[in-house]
Amino acid sequence: MRRRRLLTSVLAGTAALAAPRVVRAGSANILKFIPQSDLATLDPMFTTASVTRCHAHLVFDTLYGMDNDYAANPQMVAGHVISQDGLQWDLTLREGLRFHDGSPVLARDAVASIQRWWQRDAFGAVLAARTHELSAPSDSIIRFRLKKPFALLPDALAVIISVPVIMPEHLARTDPFKQVTEMIGSGPFRFKTDERVPGSRVVYEKFSGYIPRADGRPEFASGPKIVHFDRVEWTVVPDPATAAGALASGEFDWWENPALDLVPQLKRTPNLTVAVKDKSGANGIIRFNQLFPPFDNPTIRRLVVSAVNQHEFMAAAAGGVPDLIRDRVGIFVPDTAMASEAGLENLGSVSDPSTLRNDLAAAGYNGETIVIPAAADSPTLYALAQVGSDLLKRMGFNIDLQSLDWGTVQQRRASREPIGKGGWYIFFTFQSSSQNVTPAAATALRADGKGWYGWPVDPEMEALREAWFDAPNLAARQRISRDIQIQFFHNPSFAPLGLYFQPTAFQSSLRDIREGLPQFYGVRRT
Repeated sequence: MRRRRLLTSVLAGTAALAAPRVVRAGSANILKFIPQSDLATLDPMFTTASVTRCHAHLVFDTLYGMDNDYAANPQMVAGHVISQDGLQWDLTLREGLRFHDGSPVLARDAVASIQRWWQRDAFGAVLAARTHELSAPSDSIIRFRLKKPFALLPDALAVIISVPVIMPEHLARTDPFKQVTEMIGSGPFRFKTDERVPGSRVVYEKFSGYIPRADGRPEFASGPKIVHFDRVEWTVVPDPATAAGALASGEFDWWENPALDLVPQLKRTPNLTVAVKDKSGANGIIRFNQLFPPFDNPTIRRLVVSAVNQHEFMAAAAGGVPDLIRDRVGIFVPDTAMASEAGLENLGSVSDPSTLRNDLAAAGYNGETIVIPAAADSPTLYALAQVGSDLLKRMGFNIDLQSLDWGTVQQRRASREPIGKGGWYIFFTFQSSSQNVTPAAATALRADGKGWYGWPVDPEMEALREAWFDAPNLAARQRISRDIQIQFFHNPSFAPLGLYFQPTAFQSSLRDIREGLPQFYGVRRT
C-alpha cells in the first residue's frame, strides 16, 4: 500500500502535465487500448474469457446481435421468414458480405459455423436439440427445419458469451474442442497476425470490405458497426500505476479495467472520463470441478455456498467502494424478469468456523490439498481468490493458492485431467451478467456434463431448463426460473459471490463508446 501511495503521487504529477492533451503526430486514426489481460486464446468457441469475446466482436460478425435490452436484432441477415407451422426458418444473408480474405460469406459458411458453435454453447445445445436439419439450400439462405416451434432461435444466435461468430467453412469444420488459430474474420476489423506479440501486443486494422448494415440502432452488439479508426492497438501494461500514468499523459486512449485505488486520481485528471459502461455488471463466482473429489460431493459444495458472505467478496473486489457492488444476488441479474429471492437464505447461512469444519469433516472431506490457480495479474480476480482461500482455510480445507497470469488460468481450467496432471479443483472468475438474464444463455447452469468448465451433471436442472424453453408465457418462465434457482442451491455448480460494476477510463475526446463489453466500431475521436 505504501508503494501504491508513492505511485499515486507520481501519477498526480504526471496528470498535472497532461493537459491539454496533444494527439500524437500521425496517430489520429489509431485507437490505443489497454486490455484487462493478454489475448491468450483467439478462438471464441474455446473460451468464455471476456478478452477473447472482445477480440471476437472485432474480427467476426454474427447473424443476429443483442441490443441494450437483451433483444436479438438482425445483423448479418437481412431478415427471416417463418413457416406457418413454425417448423421452418429461412434466414437470408445480406448482400455484399465478405471474409477478410476477400471471399464471399455464403450460407454454407454460416451452417458450419453454427454447427461448431452449438456443440460448445448452452443455448446453442438447446437449439441443436430442437433442430431436425440445418442446411444451405442456396448461397444466401440458411434453413432451419425444427422438430417443434422455437421462437427463441434469433436469441440463441445473438448470444455474446460463447459468440456464434461466422467464419469460413473450412475453419468452422475444425473440431470444436480444438482451437482455431487462423483468423479469417467476417467483421469490421482484420486481425494482424504479423504484428501480434504474445503477452504484450495485439493489432487490428479496419477491413475496407466490411459493409455495415444500413438500419437499426447502434447498441451493444447490434445495429450499424461503423469504423472510424484505421487501426486498434492493444498493449498489455502489467503495472497499474504505469498504465494510469500513460493514460493520463495521452500515450493511450482507453484503459479497460483501471485499478480501483487509482480511479479517484483518474477522475481528477483533465481530459479523462471514468464511467461504468457495463450497467448489468459482472457476477463473481467460485466454480467447482465436479469430476473429482472433494467437489464431486454436493454436500461439500453446499457447505461452501453456506459460508459465502457476498458483501466481503465484493467489497474486496471493489476496493471498498460501495457504489460498485451489490450483494444478495442469486443466479439471475437483479431487477430483471427472472430474478427472485428463492433460495438466497442458503448464502452465508453458516459463519461459525468450528461448525463449518465439523460439517466439512462429516461430509467426507479427506484432506486433499486444494490447488487454486489465481489470476495475479487481475486485481479484482485476485481479490476474490484471496478472500476465498482465506474462507476455505477457515472451513478446514488445505489450500495452495498459486499466483498465475489469467491466460494460464484460462488454459488450465479447460483441462479435465486430475490435479497431478495439470487439472484443477476450483477457480474464481467474473461472468458478464448479460448471460445471466435468463436460463437460456446462462453457461454455468448447463448440467449435462458437456458444458462449461466444471462439467456438472444434474438431470433435474436440465429438465427445468428444458421446461423453461417450452413455457407458454412470461409468468410460467418466471415460476420455472424460481424453481431453477431453488434446485441450484440444492445442487450448486458454483458459489455466487455477488455483483460488481467495473469502471473503465478513456480520453474524453472519445465519443459513442457502446454500453457493455469494449467494442471499437462506432467509437470516434472529436
